[in-house]
Amino acid sequence: MYKFLLRPTARQAVALGEMLRDHCSLYNGALQERRDAYRHASRTSIKYGDQSAQLKEIRAFDPERQGRWSFSSQQATLRRLDKAFQAFFRRVKAGQKPGYPRFKGVGHFDTVTFPEDGDGCRWDSTPPTTHRPAYASRASVTSASTNTGPYAAGSRPSR
Repeated sequence: MYKFLLRPTARQAVALGEMLRDHCSLYNGALQERRDAYRHASRTSIKYGDQSAQLKEIRAFDPERQGRWSFSSQQATLRRLDKAFQAFFRRVKAGQKPGYPRFKGVGHFDTVTFPEDGDGCRWDSTPPTTHRPAYASRASVTSASTNTGPYAAGSRPSR
């Protein structure tokens, strides 16, 4: 895993913040949908596949926010929620303290993943500079924000 401190332009820093906010909104909306479906009298179960299938409609309905980000990164955000539910049900089954998945505040949602086989990370014109050279290759990239600033962590694909 390689970690690069990003040095985005002011415009790119705003875009990174908006990206985190919009992915947080997607995560919380998907969590709310699962909660509402389960609380309904029918106790409907919603899985990752159901929510991923809705992404195309969500992106068409909200092109200014959800429609402008990478489709594969949004799928990764939904997978993140699905993993939280899988861990919850695993703990319930094992008799441990379950810890139901929680809504994330914008300040606590600090990571967006761009899978290796996805449609990539989009920058306005040029990628931000990094504290050391970043080698161009297909890789899984996680963009995150910490108290030291935004960074990208990437792993090269196995050869």
